[in-house]
Amino acid sequence: MAVVLHTGPLFWTRLCAMVFACVAFSVAVHGGQLHHGTGDWCIFCWAFSFAGSLLVLLVELFGLQARAPISWKNFPITFACYAALLCLSASVIFPLYYVKGDHSYSEVHNLRIVSTVFSCLATVCYLSEVSISKARPGEVAGYMATAPGLLKVCETFVACVIFVFVSDPVLYDRHDALKYCMSVYCVCFILSAAVIVLCVGECTGCLPFPFARFLSGYALLAVVLYLSATIVWPIFNFDNKNGGYKNRPSQCSNAMGLCQWDKTMAVAVLTGVNFLLYLADLITSARLVFVSA
Repeated sequence: MAVVLHTGPLFWTRLCAMVFACVAFSVAVHGGQLHHGTGDWCIFCWAFSFAGSLLVLLVELFGLQARAPISWKNFPITFACYAALLCLSASVIFPLYYVKGDHSYSEVHNLRIVSTVFSCLATVCYLSEVSISKARPGEVAGYMATAPGLLKVCETFVACVIFVFVSDPVLYDRHDALKYCMSVYCVCFILSAAVIVLCVGECTGCLPFPFARFLSGYALLAVVLYLSATIVWPIFNFDNKNGGYKNRPSQCSNAMGLCQWDKTMAVAVLTGVNFLLYLADLITSARLVFVSA
């Protein structure tokens, strides 16, 4: 089996990202003394990113792109975008739980700082990989390399973060309006994830309707749904008339991590973020339809 080594900027960026992610989780596991569930999440982010980068490098090193059962025009940039978001979340969460407030300057503290630094470096490398791989104007590329494709990766990631916040403790079972918001998050996540799977699996031609017009119609529906959730969620969580709390409770100041009110506020902010992402998705998807027409 012939080895094909293309030592361009993309190769070195992927290699650096893989090495930085490997160092981040290796140092954290070796001496970070992680004792909280958030530590497991950070380890997963770095290990998943490392394993995916290693897979991409090996496939391209041995020239196995044509034998892969997925679209190689779409998979590497999709993975790089997810890896960038995962490492970014770990770069924020890890120092908040394991570096902030620790003034011992012990070996454990220093190793945690090293993991944080290499996590930030991995994030920069993955963002650089996405920037290098994304489609340029007039360039023929896979859908996931375009702006709407990258936006769908961000939409699904934000939705996953929302699911984490609303599940522990359960924040949506107090009122039917909040259950409606949860249904909005689920429906839009499922459809966005389905689009990504169809593109990576090269199954868009199996649909009984034009894929581009489906994307525009779905983006319009998602914008309307998320706009309603952006309005409804704060009303039924922060309005005293609906049993909410406008001000942050005093006990939240002594809580480790995020208290229930903090998570509720985070969901409100992330709902607004996803609304803006879907709005941008609608605009760019509509432009693709008009250009193809």
